[in-house]
Amino acid sequence: MIDWSDFDRRLKKVKENVMKNATGMLRKYKQHGFEFKPFSVKQKKVLTWWCQDSPVKDMDGIIADGAIRSGKTLCMSLSYVLWAMTTFNMQNFGMAGKTIGSFRRNVLFWLKLMLRSRGYTVTDHRADNMVEISKGDTVNFFYIFGGKDERSQDLIQGITLAGMFFDEVALMPESFVNQATGRCSVDGSKFWFNCNPDSPSHWFKMNWIDKADEKHLIYLHFTMDDNLSLSEKIKERYRSMYSGVFYERFILGLWVIAEGLVYGMFDKEKNLLRGTYAYSSQSSYYLSIDYGTMNPFAVGLMELQNSGKVCMLREGHYSGREKGVTLDNEAYYKMIQDVADGFPITSIVIDPSAAAMKATIRKYGEFTCTDGNNDVLNGIQEVTKYLNLGMLQIHESCEETIKEFGAYAWDEKAVGEDRVIKEYDHHMDLIRYFIYTVARRYNRGLI
Repeated sequence: MIDWSDFDRRLKKVKENVMKNATGMLRKYKQHGFEFKPFSVKQKKVLTWWCQDSPVKDMDGIIADGAIRSGKTLCMSLSYVLWAMTTFNMQNFGMAGKTIGSFRRNVLFWLKLMLRSRGYTVTDHRADNMVEISKGDTVNFFYIFGGKDERSQDLIQGITLAGMFFDEVALMPESFVNQATGRCSVDGSKFWFNCNPDSPSHWFKMNWIDKADEKHLIYLHFTMDDNLSLSEKIKERYRSMYSGVFYERFILGLWVIAEGLVYGMFDKEKNLLRGTYAYSSQSSYYLSIDYGTMNPFAVGLMELQNSGKVCMLREGHYSGREKGVTLDNEAYYKMIQDVADGFPITSIVIDPSAAAMKATIRKYGEFTCTDGNNDVLNGIQEVTKYLNLGMLQIHESCEETIKEFGAYAWDEKAVGEDRVIKEYDHHMDLIRYFIYTVARRYNRGLI
């Protein structure tokens, strides 16, 4: 495992800022209550569509999709609970995120503050993943679910619900959503869906958004301009983080196909490091490895600077298929030592499937290992941000890596999912492992 103690010096300031902001926010809440910003027209539609005098009050649910930071989650979650508390008493409701942890972090934390500021009593039964909400004589129970994989549908079987709220529904399996909506058998029950776009052939786009009229659902599309609390400076910062398919989805809020180069934003002026480099006591150094026998073996020397910037300083590359000779793990270990030469290595971030290579590394006791996080799509999204912000640079000597940036492409034949072509991806994978496993942790909350 990574020795995270090496991070202490640089994480200290981040932690202090987080605690300062959290303490200030809670103090402000206790003094003045939750501070609501002005709502946009679309947010007001979300908040009021179910009200008695609304012309669409008889619809069976609502879908809000679109750009990140567009204010849809806040108004959707608040409106859902206000509707439930106005319409029902002593009923069960469901609320789901990709995981229970992400839902608590991204939705429930803010929802509890908003509700308490409106005079509601909120009791969080964490052991049961249930939140009890009351006001006056009205009490309702909100169960929290995670919809991360096909097995998640088993968690929701058997319960009867009066409504269901899905946050980031496009990240959930269809089986879970079908099971959850099927549990809403109380008269007057409604569905609430919230998500960022994905592929236009995604099951949620085809079976719910495209059939919104047929399913008697309201559909609202959000952009960052629908969040009146965002300044132009902040909106421009988010625009600068993404390009290509991620810009079209997360900034424009469009359901588009992933096509062309994965890292078409790679810019030799911004993302190449030229000239000499040297060890810095203000940086930490790692090796990152994508393991292969007949497929190429790739290793990179990665520098994580105090600023959070990542530089790939050296590379090692060997293709058994191209050379016609397969090397053993002992030979690969010698390559690892050569790439690391002269630099103190905090840890090796390695392809999680490379069990034999990890055993060889540990046998010598020179380096520690940690498995790279192999979440391909989220990892690619993170690397994209680093490239766009100029926070990832590749030294000009890393020729194989630079070559792959110009060849790593989306598989345009993939139907219903984003998938990369498994060619020219070995150095791309080791970069993704490092950024999504190590750099993302260090820079969390900063970019």
